Order: sequence, then C-alpha cells, then structure tokens
Amino acid sequence: MSDVKHMKWWGWGVDGVAFHHENKPGFAPFVKMALDLDLTKTKGTPPEFEDIDVPASRASAEFIAELTGIVGEGHVEAGDLARVVHTFGKSLRDLIRVRVGAFPRTPDVVIYPADEAEVQAIVTASVAADAVIIPFGGGSNIAGSLEPLADEERTVVSLDLGRLNRVIEIDTDSNLARIQAGAQGPDLEAELEAAGWTIGHFPDSFTHSTVGGWVATRSSGMQSDKYGDIADIARGLRVVRPEGVLVLNALPSTSTGPSVREMILGSEGRLGVITEVTVQVHRIPEKREILAYLYPTWDAGLAALQAISESDATPSITRVSDGNETMFSFATSKASKGISSLVTKGLGVFLKSKGWDTDKMCLSFIGNEGGTELVARNQKIIAGIVKKHGGVSVGKGPGVLYDQKKFDTPYIRDWFLDWGGSADVSETAAPWAKLPELYRNVIASANRAFDEIGVKGWIMAHLSHSYHSGACLYFTFAYLDSGDAIAHYDVVKGAIQQAFIDSGGTLSHHHGVGLEHAPWMEQDISTEGVTIMRGLFGAVDPGRHFNPGKVLLDE
Repeated sequence: MSDVKHMKWWGWGVDGVAFHHENKPGFAPFVKMALDLDLTKTKGTPPEFEDIDVPASRASAEFIAELTGIVGEGHVEAGDLARVVHTFGKSLRDLIRVRVGAFPRTPDVVIYPADEAEVQAIVTASVAADAVIIPFGGGSNIAGSLEPLADEERTVVSLDLGRLNRVIEIDTDSNLARIQAGAQGPDLEAELEAAGWTIGHFPDSFTHSTVGGWVATRSSGMQSDKYGDIADIARGLRVVRPEGVLVLNALPSTSTGPSVREMILGSEGRLGVITEVTVQVHRIPEKREILAYLYPTWDAGLAALQAISESDATPSITRVSDGNETMFSFATSKASKGISSLVTKGLGVFLKSKGWDTDKMCLSFIGNEGGTELVARNQKIIAGIVKKHGGVSVGKGPGVLYDQKKFDTPYIRDWFLDWGGSADVSETAAPWAKLPELYRNVIASANRAFDEIGVKGWIMAHLSHSYHSGACLYFTFAYLDSGDAIAHYDVVKGAIQQAFIDSGGTLSHHHGVGLEHAPWMEQDISTEGVTIMRGLFGAVDPGRHFNPGKVLLDE
C-alpha cells in the first residue's frame, strides 16, 4: 500500500503493539469476576488476510486512469488490502465484520492527493463520473462514518488525506496555526511543540486520528476543560466542493448569519472535503500536573466535580470513574513493589477504617497546567472541595500512570475479541441536574440488555469534559458472546443509546453520528431539526456524492 500511515486492518493501532495482562496480577481475577472469563484457557488469534474474501473493485480502468493522471503513479490503489483498510472505522461492529470478512460494500478505489489542488481535481472528476466520495483521515471513527452504503451502485472513492500532513504556519502574534487536514495528532503536536506551542487537543484516538477528522466529527479531547472542544479550537477552514473551495477565515468571533463554520463541524464529509484547519494554539505551559483523588461513592465524586466546575479553579482535566471503572483501572495496573506496595496496602487499610466500601470507591483525576502559582492556587481550591465531599488525595503517582497509558485502552478490546468477547463504548452529555438519574438509567438499561441476550455483562463509566451547565458521561460495556455478535451488540448498544435520549442526554458527546447513531437523530434534535438538516444536505449535495447516508437515515 501507500506509505501513508494506517492502522492494522483487523484492529486498533499498529502491528507489534498489543495489550498484555501477564504483568498485571489483578487482571485475571478481575475478568473472571466481572465476565466469567478464564484466562487459563486457550485464546484465539486475529485472522489472516489471505483467509478473507474481499469483493472485487467496481472501478473502471478508465476512471482509475483518470485519477492516476491527477495524483501520479503509486498514489491510486484498487487492491484488496487498501480497500479493506478504508472500508470501516474501528467500532465493535466494524471489527466483528472485518474479522469474519463481512463486507457488504467496500470502496472501489483509494486515492492519496498531495495538495488541495489535487483534491479539487479528484472531486471534480468524481462528481462528473457520478461517483461517491468518502473522505478518510486516520480511520479511527467508531460511529460508522466511513463505510459505503451497502446498496451503493456507483463507484466509491475513498479519498485519503494522509499526504496532506503538515503544519503550514504558526501565527505567533495571533496564537493560530494552519494545519493540513490529514495531519495526525502526534505529528502535528510534535511540529507545534518544537516551536513551543500546543493545540491542547488529545482525544482517546489522538495517536491515530487527524485534525480534519476531529473537525468532521466534532471531537473533544481529554484537556477540553482548559482548551475547549474542537468546535472551540477550530477557527478557520478550507473545504473543497465541486464548484470550488469554501474558505472560512480564522476569526475570533463573527456575526454573519447562521454559522457556516458550525455547519462544517460534525458534517462527516457530507458537505465537502476538509483540506485545511486553522486552530487556536497555546504556549506550552510552565507546569503540568495531574493529581489523583478517591471518593467513597459515585454520588460524592459527581457532586465534587460539579463544585469544581462552579469554583474559581481552572483545571484542564476533570474526570471521575465509577466504582466499576475504578476496579478495572486497578486491575490493569502492574504489580506494586517496595515502598509503593506498602503505601497501597496502607491506603486500603486506612479507607476501610473510615468505613469505605473499597469496591464502590471512585478514582478521580484532576489536571492543572499553567504557571507555577496558578497550578498551586487551583490545587488548593480543588483540595478544599475534595475534602468537603469526603474525598482523599492519593498524589501524583496515579496521575503519571494515567498520562502514560491514556491512549492504550483500545488495544484491550482487540485482546478481548480474541477471547470471544465484545466490548465497546457510548458517551453522552447532559445538564448537571440530569446526570445522576441518567447514569442510573443507563446502568439499569444495559443490565436488562445483558439479561435479554443471556450473558454476564459489565458496564462502567466515568465523567469527563466538565462544562458550566453539565458534563459528559462515558460508558464502556463488555461481555463474552458465543451467539450472533452483531444482533447482541444491537440489543446492548441500542438500550444504552435509548437510555441517553430518555434521560435527557444527547446521542453522542464527541464520537459523531455516522450510521451507528443516526436512528436517534430525530429524537435528539427534533423533527424540525431533521427537516432543516435534510434541507441543507439536499441543497448542498443534490447528487449525493459526498458520503451519503451518514448523519441522517432514509434520505
């Protein structure tokens, strides 16, 4: 394939990197308790590509030749591996299908333009040929935003932006940076950091996602409390359309009617191909520190984080896990040794002496960054709030570990799939007043769904991304499955998503809509909201050339 970086075709990340439990003594007993998974049995292995039956490309030789004339030899591919890599994202539904070779429809051709002019020529040629264009960044999407519609009869072009990967310039006077849309998180951050800057946007997918993809799905990063979501960070855009390039200048604010910038944010390729994003950047802070805290209960942790959001403190990270996720976090930790082991055991004895049920305690991480005085001031305010809500500080050590392994969790899902397990995530956002009931409703709905499909399931959650009026709740669910994996997934995922809506939350806080969440759009934004959005898509793309079927169903 092209030398553009891609994840492995059957799972997350790159070959040679995987989750290993052998150095984590608490993990085997945890998965036995939570999921009845016995790690003394034989684990399965990922599939071999040679065993996968890939549908043939439908692209004509003439069309491939025309595309090759635009980008040159070596930058157009119609081989099986390239098309499989570009068929799906990395949701559980995607990984189940790719592992068994279930491809209702694949792209017919993958093309790698070098610049915006080539993107324009590709769009022009594709529309003239009545082909479908699906923009592709890092391939990390988990909402079904990348796959072609199963009944699509036209030629499907996967337009991979991986060669548009540079930080073009940094405007040091305005705190802005122009970045090509295909730049992946680690690469763009390295370029910025070398000049003393950071974008401050670190989603879970950071290591394999792109700035264009962040915009297309309205991404949110772990440090959004300080830096904002991508909707706050992205100030200017360039988007290629059949008639030319949509140019939105980087402005701090504007009053020019309904926001076209907001229309592009979260559009998932429906309105054109994003080629460039101008983002807000910040000087690398003098100090960055993440402290860990424990609360006796989920309700105490939730109340504490709301109080922090209402205080004068300005943290960059606010996160608290429920009891189940806290157990999982401890189970995935390596064995403590020496003094660290003694401290850990001593803490457990201390908490039990205070009457804590350590199976229900909740682990929290609060990050602060900036000048030394600001960080100290924030930590003092936060310490008072933690104490008021019955919490205790456990210092910097767990925060350092969180920072080190924060991008590793997706590898566990691949490992679990090898054991015949299913695991995925769903996230929402709601006002503070609705979060406690929403949490309880989702947990109850998931457990009923587990019972319905006859499995022992596990669901856990954390609160993150605090706002003035509410926060995000992020749920992870898992179960062993020996039946119809997709049908069972639909039951569990559907129950969780419906509980979001019924409890006053949104269908997604930062993963987007795609095909996965589209069934709940009308309940989320109302019938008139769907009417307006459908009118926008129909007027802007009447030929349905740009990633049709995503965001809204039944067009």
